[in-house]
Amino acid sequence: PLNLTYFAVSMVFLNVNSLIHVLGFDYLCMQAIQGNDITVKSYKVESRITLRFAHTTVKSSVLNSGPSAQSIGFNVQIPKRAFINNFTMNVNGNTFVGSVKEKTVARNLYALARARGKAAGIVRTNSQSMETFRTEVHVPPGSKVEFELHYQEMMQRKLGVYQHTLHLQPGRLVPLLQVDVYIFEPKGIKFVTASNTLGEQFADLTKITHTKDKAHIVFRPTLQQQRKCENCTESAVDGVFTVNYDVDRESNAGELQVSDGHFVQFFAPSDLSPLSKNIVFVIDVSGSMWGLKMKQTVEAMKAILDDLSMDDYFSIIDFNHNARCWSEDLVQASSIQVDEAKKYVQSIRPNGGTNINEALLKAVQILVRASNQGLIDPRSVSMIILVSDGDPTVGEIKLSTIQKNVKRVMREEFSLFSLGIGFDVDFDFLERIAMDNRGIAQRIYANHDAAEQLKAFYSQVSSPLLRTITINLPENAVNNVTQNRFDKFFSGSELIVAGKLQPSDLTTLQSFTTAAAANMDLNIQTEADIRELDSVLGTHQHSFSGFARQMWAYITVNQLLAERSLAPTASKKRRITQRIVALALEHQFVTPFTAMLVEGHDQGRAERLIADSPRDSKHGCCSGTKSKPLSILPPPVQPLVYSNPPWLLPTVAPNPKEVAGVHESIIPGHITVDSDPHFIIHLPKSNMDICFNIDSRPGHILNLISDPGTGVTINGQLVGSKKMKNNKIQTYFGTISIYSKTDSVQVIVGTDRINLMEGRNNHSFSWGATVEMRVTIVKEQHVTVMIDGKISVMVVLHRVWKKHPVQVDFLGIYMSSDNKYSTQVHGLIGQFAKEPKVKVYGVHEGADPKKKKATMEVKGNKLAVTRGWQKDFRRDKKRGSDVYCWFIHNSGKGFIDGSYTSYILPQLDSFLTAI
Repeated sequence: PLNLTYFAVSMVFLNVNSLIHVLGFDYLCMQAIQGNDITVKSYKVESRITLRFAHTTVKSSVLNSGPSAQSIGFNVQIPKRAFINNFTMNVNGNTFVGSVKEKTVARNLYALARARGKAAGIVRTNSQSMETFRTEVHVPPGSKVEFELHYQEMMQRKLGVYQHTLHLQPGRLVPLLQVDVYIFEPKGIKFVTASNTLGEQFADLTKITHTKDKAHIVFRPTLQQQRKCENCTESAVDGVFTVNYDVDRESNAGELQVSDGHFVQFFAPSDLSPLSKNIVFVIDVSGSMWGLKMKQTVEAMKAILDDLSMDDYFSIIDFNHNARCWSEDLVQASSIQVDEAKKYVQSIRPNGGTNINEALLKAVQILVRASNQGLIDPRSVSMIILVSDGDPTVGEIKLSTIQKNVKRVMREEFSLFSLGIGFDVDFDFLERIAMDNRGIAQRIYANHDAAEQLKAFYSQVSSPLLRTITINLPENAVNNVTQNRFDKFFSGSELIVAGKLQPSDLTTLQSFTTAAAANMDLNIQTEADIRELDSVLGTHQHSFSGFARQMWAYITVNQLLAERSLAPTASKKRRITQRIVALALEHQFVTPFTAMLVEGHDQGRAERLIADSPRDSKHGCCSGTKSKPLSILPPPVQPLVYSNPPWLLPTVAPNPKEVAGVHESIIPGHITVDSDPHFIIHLPKSNMDICFNIDSRPGHILNLISDPGTGVTINGQLVGSKKMKNNKIQTYFGTISIYSKTDSVQVIVGTDRINLMEGRNNHSFSWGATVEMRVTIVKEQHVTVMIDGKISVMVVLHRVWKKHPVQVDFLGIYMSSDNKYSTQVHGLIGQFAKEPKVKVYGVHEGADPKKKKATMEVKGNKLAVTRGWQKDFRRDKKRGSDVYCWFIHNSGKGFIDGSYTSYILPQLDSFLTAI
């Protein structure tokens, strides 16, 4: 047996767009298996889906085939809605088995392990759609490690389809790479398909075997088929494997199933006439929506308006610091009114702040007035759809007060659906206010398909079929029933009710469903044999026999989590938390209030490590406890978390040279762009600093660096102050994009988050993180981006008081003097790779004795310039240091090539065309 003189493990469960803690610093997980000189023997994924409940197991066997000890990482991307319920790891015959504990108990055991010189990992969750489970083990050469992770989730039916998604990123060639998905639906499988984003070479490698009630989907590429090219040693398996299916439904009565002392009722009627709708669209048109967000929202709104039927009624409210109604009353969705509404939406120009409170209250008033006037059909559905990209900045800005205000005026027959665009919005708030008013919330990712995301969401709620649905079962036969009253049922979705059976002599169980349809009231009855399903499950090798018990617990825990988020008092939250913990322990779910304790034994002595969820998911993952990998060696020395970028220290710029036929240019001195926005260009040959401002509009994207030769473009998007000062909206950089076309890598730095897009891998960090890689984040300070070892950019975060009446958070950008570009480089900054000749003369006193005047000759122009100073915030972010410079007026006219308007681009990843 191994003598584990030192034991530590890192287990992290986080959003796929987040960072992870390993060896005392943070970095991204890109591949399922990580390590150098390792041999991955196998990588297997198996999902067993039984009556819409999936149990997924991911296994991998890895050998340290290198000459020295090293860390081996195991990463699994799983759906946000899934619960991890088991993890085991075997290292050279030593097995570590996971079990879920109440978080306080687990942490006490964790603290005990730490006190004995051991370390532990953490599980962190976040509010997005995918998360990554990660563990890492440090082993000597020749060691064999086997990982096995289990997680469970309930399939959600959307637009008539159940979708099961598996992320495959082994990171290397694997002799045995296999995916098996087994589906068992006793009422019959209507269809099943499989697709992937792995590439055309894998298009025909998926095999589907399909009988009436069973399906088996297999994906097993050979070692040669995994290669990127015929002789490549890199794997092309990097993407998403998706299985879509639906089930046969005998009637609109639904499907009632009983197993393992539990029942599950599925209800998804079809062939019903849709109910008419009364919709108020509430659209954020504040300054932060300028550009692509607004363009995509307008595109989606025009398509949504076209989808309205003549039986629907609607209105539109757009809001910034004020809320404006396209129509004060609901209007019929006639072709004339729809065309007028589309013209109105097309004319919207974003600016100003965000007054969510006033906009939502006006939306409710429109519905209330229509209801009071008898204009709303009692069988219709009334809803508000809110689209916003940021927190409130004007009017009532306290989120809890806004939630109370809306709740107070909303009627029981109204619903609120919230769509949050990007990461500047408090998505937790949007979820709470939607759940509090019988709706749901969804995050819309601010990229090129945002319009499709908006339309897809609307499609889910665009066709309501039923209202006031109630699913009842005999009180003497069942207990612990999940939510059984529903406000609405939408076409293509599904309602699910689960519960426990009470001890009885019954052989059948009945359910009774009532609902209001468009033209009638429904009363539906169905029944199930209590023993039939269990006898069938016993004969199926690949079904999940415990599905009903786990599905009931899964639904109950999720409903309790939602109930807790709306609980008005601390004591009620505590009572709900106790119920969540009890269920999670019984059913082995890692939740925000439980933790997985992974235990092993070394010569009779227990070794422990912990994996838990954070108390507050809003602020991203991975702050707090650092963690180390499992090790049988003395603990490795922790590397430096952060070191200053080179241009903060005296450096000697390298000489230009030819590299691969591209002549490299070095931008002279330092380049600074900060505040609103001030450009400071240092010219070393002339030994002077030149300053100019760019007076543009919020939403405009300005090109700073455009270099086709190296494939790099750096752009900044402006945001506006909350209101005018001296009859002028001040602008700042709210977003900085650094894009390398050659590497297909883009880093988008905002005031709220830092997003990294690398091929199909998208990662997102909060400013509360600390990260070191090609992207280095220093918590609440700055981000440094390094491209190809040649181009380094620092983006500094400036926070202002959230309730400041005028100012907004903004960014500053600093370029290294060592940056190397091709001779094709241009842009507001890039053009100074070739230092222009500058002559200043005729210095004389100005109206302000501190600001002298002079004439500057540059690029054949004579410019009137003023001596002044600007702030450099690299060393002192609060006060900054003064940089004395010659200030050029009129947005740098005469000093920059052409007009500043020539540097305005349509998108953050655009390159500059000829000036």
